[in-house]
Amino acid sequence: MLSAAVAGGVFASPPPASILAAILSLHNAGASGVLVIVKNYTGDRLNFGLAAEQARNHGVAVDMVIVAEDCAFDQPSKAGRRGLCGTVFIHKLAGALAEEGRPLDQIVSKVTEVLKGIGTLGVSLSPCSVPGCLPSFELPPGDMELGLGIHGEPGIKRSKVASADEVVKTMIDHMTNPNSQSHLPVKSGDNVVVCVNNLGALSCLEMAVVTRAAFMCLEGRGVVVARVMSGSFMTSLEMAGVSLSLMKADQETLRLFDAKTSAPAWPNLSSVCVSGRSYMTVPRAASTRPQDEQHSEGPLSPVMRKALERICSTLSEKQEELNSLDRASGDGDCGNTHAQAARTIQEWLRDHVVPGCPGKLLSVLAGLVQEKMGGSSGAVGFLHFVVIHAFFPPHSSTCVSEIVLMNLNILQRHLSFRYGGAEPGDRTMVREAFDYIPLNLFVVFFASLQKAALGAESTRNLTAKAGRASYIAAERVTLPDPGAVAVAAIFRAVLESLEGQK
Repeated sequence: MLSAAVAGGVFASPPPASILAAILSLHNAGASGVLVIVKNYTGDRLNFGLAAEQARNHGVAVDMVIVAEDCAFDQPSKAGRRGLCGTVFIHKLAGALAEEGRPLDQIVSKVTEVLKGIGTLGVSLSPCSVPGCLPSFELPPGDMELGLGIHGEPGIKRSKVASADEVVKTMIDHMTNPNSQSHLPVKSGDNVVVCVNNLGALSCLEMAVVTRAAFMCLEGRGVVVARVMSGSFMTSLEMAGVSLSLMKADQETLRLFDAKTSAPAWPNLSSVCVSGRSYMTVPRAASTRPQDEQHSEGPLSPVMRKALERICSTLSEKQEELNSLDRASGDGDCGNTHAQAARTIQEWLRDHVVPGCPGKLLSVLAGLVQEKMGGSSGAVGFLHFVVIHAFFPPHSSTCVSEIVLMNLNILQRHLSFRYGGAEPGDRTMVREAFDYIPLNLFVVFFASLQKAALGAESTRNLTAKAGRASYIAAERVTLPDPGAVAVAAIFRAVLESLEGQK
């Protein structure tokens, strides 16, 4: 790729003397000619142009290519379109041609032709700050800027934040709008290389979401995505934004793009076309999922439905409370995990009757939790339902209160230690069982609630020996365990739903 790079101050072009020093260094090292690649900004054109003139006076063969591929402005000013991340494409192609020993005029001709098929547009959720200075512009929470440059300047349009799919569609619509003088003419059947560029502060997860959105949007238009590169190629300090660059590519352009390079930041891309590949596989659903079976109602169906509805609404309401507790001792997702389970059960309840047999309901809940809940809470819940169901044959006359007691004892004595290595007292989601012969369903859940509430509160003073909290200094873990709080909330929800059944 590049043989030299010249750095100026932050967001400022370097002085001619520095540029001339780089050109002469290459010439003295034996280069037959030097190509200067410049982004279209006034300061860059002036300083690099002056340096190139001085180099010619020293007998150096120098040429300059100006990159101006910004698609933001419908009617560009006299200064023309800005140079953005599409410049990286030119670095790659020119470097590959130079490595092959092509003469300077051929390299200039090729990259000048390719430049006609490159377009870039940026969007950001935040400004950036030159070190020691205030942010370059103000952006209220919930707003985003479209059409930014790379020097911290604001964009051409401000709108409300939307989903990645919507934002990417807006960007590509703007880039390819034929009514704009800066548009990139891309039609169905064209081959393109896509660069999804991190402007500085997006996570890998966010970049992956945007990259997928760009791929799906282009494929939806019939555009063939030949290559996709995603990463930090031309940042704007800590700006939380992304730019999309598209380069129309024939086979020769792709050959140069695929040429190997030792540049450490260049991604190790596949040389196989991205479009048309099986990039996603949908697993075959199990032929007999308990949650898909047809069930008949029974005397307990209304009671169990009411309890499930109350549990789901409770877990949804407590989502942020559980997340807050979990942030103090874990990764902050306990509420999200339980809320996801609640939404899954609510969706199932909308389309299904609650089976009259409690054993069948346990089987259904095990299937739903196994597929959707995740996390340690999901694993414990799945084992909880599966083992209890194994001890509870279909159409059994065993009373529900006996099953609850069996549940608590089995979970303590068998599952948690065997699979999770946790025991009561370890400050993780394990409940103490109790020996109690209940007279009715209300009594057993009242006793369960008391035990669960005391157990949850007692975790405040326990030293974590299992789970993520065990990796945190004990003096920092002073709140109740979120999983235990969730269990207590579930028992309370069941108890409240049963109050009218006494």
